[in-house]
Parts: sequence; C-alpha cells; structure tokens
Amino acid sequence: MTSAFKPYRIMIADEQAVVRRGLRSLFDVQSGFEICTEAASGAEAIELAKKYKPDLLILDLAMPDMNGIEAMETIRRDAPLVQFLVLTMHLTEELARQALRIGALGYVLKSDAERDLLTAVEQVRRKQPFYTARLAVALAENFALPQGAGGNGNGNGGSESPLTEREIDVLQMLAEGKSNKQVAAAMNVSVRTVESHRNRIMHKMNFGSFSALVRFAVRHSLVEP
Repeated sequence: MTSAFKPYRIMIADEQAVVRRGLRSLFDVQSGFEICTEAASGAEAIELAKKYKPDLLILDLAMPDMNGIEAMETIRRDAPLVQFLVLTMHLTEELARQALRIGALGYVLKSDAERDLLTAVEQVRRKQPFYTARLAVALAENFALPQGAGGNGNGNGGSESPLTEREIDVLQMLAEGKSNKQVAAAMNVSVRTVESHRNRIMHKMNFGSFSALVRFAVRHSLVEP
C-alpha cells in the first residue's frame, strides 16, 4: 500500500564533502524532507538531476569542471520542474542576478546557513523566493540609485528609471497585504491605475511574479515583515 505522504526530495551539489554531509545531517532530522542524491561537480549535478528529478537542488556556484550557473542552465532545460536554491560562500551581485534570471528561488550565503537555510527551503517549497539579507540590500540599493549614479540600472535591460515615489507607495501597500481595491481607495485612484503601477514595478525590477516582488520588499525593509 502506497503512503499518501510524499517527502520533499532534495539534491545537494557541492564540491566539499563536509558541506554535503552537514546538509544531509541537517535534513535527516527534519520531518518531510529526503536527500535523494549528492553531486560533487557541475557535470555530475546535471547527470544526477536528470536521473533523480529532485524537487529542489541546493547548489554552490563554485564547482569543478562547470560552475553552478552553467549547471543550472542545462538542468533547467533537461529537468524544468526542478527548483534551485543557491548556497554559496560568495556574494557576487552579477552572479546572483544570473542565478535569479535562470530561475533560482533562493540565494543563501554559507555564513548565514545556520540561521537562514531551513527558512529558505520552506519558502522555496511554497514557490516563494528567499534572498540572503546582504543580497536583498545590494539589489535594493541598486534599484534605488538613479541612472548614472553608480547603479547598473539592471531592471529590464538597464533602460528603466528607478521606482518612483508613487510606485514605492503602491508596492508598500500591496506588500502589506492590501488588495488592489484598498490601495486604489487609499490613493484616490482607480483599480486599473493600481494594476498599471503594479505591472510597471514588476517590469522595472524584472520579477516574474508579484509574490517575488513582495518578498523582496519585505527583505529590504520597504515594509515590515
């Protein structure tokens, strides 16, 4: 008889055996999780992800023979249902942006893992993003800078201006849980205007879902959690 309970299957890809053992030990004592396989390199991660099709791949960006970005790109094509959570020693904003563009829902520094990793995995399990605090701050500072004032203006191709004061107001209220209708009433505008602001915010900041944008707003203190 097959049990209705299905564990959340996690794969670990990290060059260091001690890291893999530590992560396995962490999840072995957590209910509802199963470490289905481990990889020590990018090429091995691709092979095993295709074979085991985990729910989540926790991977480092610095691995032998192929970095985590390249591995993620290949796995995204071959096993599109696998979710990614980056666990790395390094906070390089451009690499982080590449990982997020490919589809990583989580980005945690190894130095923050004891505090953040389980929370990050739970968030990703619910299809919600989780970014290590320093990355959230770096991205927030980038988006807050005017063009030509030191930010790379990433957003969507670097052509967009930063969020306007009005857009930040909309973002704050929506992130606090207010509906489009409630925001419209508070700002004395139409619901359609609020929807337009919301879509423009997402376009400027290059987020694929509003839940990701809300999580981002909370993490860089545009709103209180």
